[in-house]
Amino acid sequence: MRRLLHGCLALAFGLTLWQVVVWATDVPHFILPGPMRVAAAMGNNAALLAAQAGVTLANLTMGLGAGIALGVASALNLAMSPAARLLLRPLMVFAQAVPVFALAPIVTLWLGYGAPSKVVMVALVTYFPVTSAFFDGLMRLPPDLDDLARQMQARPLRRLMLLQLPNALPALGSGLRLAAVQAPFAVIIAEWVGASKGLGHLMLLSNGRAQTDLMFAALFVLATISLCLFLAADRLAQHWDSRGAQQADIDR
Repeated sequence: MRRLLHGCLALAFGLTLWQVVVWATDVPHFILPGPMRVAAAMGNNAALLAAQAGVTLANLTMGLGAGIALGVASALNLAMSPAARLLLRPLMVFAQAVPVFALAPIVTLWLGYGAPSKVVMVALVTYFPVTSAFFDGLMRLPPDLDDLARQMQARPLRRLMLLQLPNALPALGSGLRLAAVQAPFAVIIAEWVGASKGLGHLMLLSNGRAQTDLMFAALFVLATISLCLFLAADRLAQHWDSRGAQQADIDR
């Protein structure tokens, strides 16, 4: 509740400052609309914003789910197989060196303007942070647990499932936080590059028609979705962090 109160106070301060700047500078509303004008645009176009937000949210959740699933599977494979670490990890690093957003026009060309290109873009952006963070957590087994596994001659699969995996959940939570932050950028850029629906498409149309208040309203809706997504990932990560701390206490 305290964090929620602080967030609400910060939001209120930001909106107030925004409105004061608009009043003080007398900037034209088609360049910078005030928050009251944006709120009016949200109310007048609530159905349109809800429909476009539903499209963006569907693309976002499907892409994020695919990226997380592939990232977790890849990290487990890398942790289990030295051959995979030798062959696949350099390819992953090289692929990450290429700006993923630069691939958006190519992905759109290959998959079209529909949902598949948006899902693939989000999955590409979220895949690497999940894989990297989870793999690092899997490979950082505490020395005492590592010695115990060696003394008990634990098989690799049992070692992974009983020791490495529980110990790596906090690291996976960190990867989910990063993915939750980066996923909205990916989906909105994919919709900017080529789409017939979604908040990104609506923002482009509003910009072309000088409906800046509607463009800001779409941006505010996207920011709300992003914030909710991050809070959900953060809550899950905090749960895993607390479980990891409890397990560490038990191990000691």
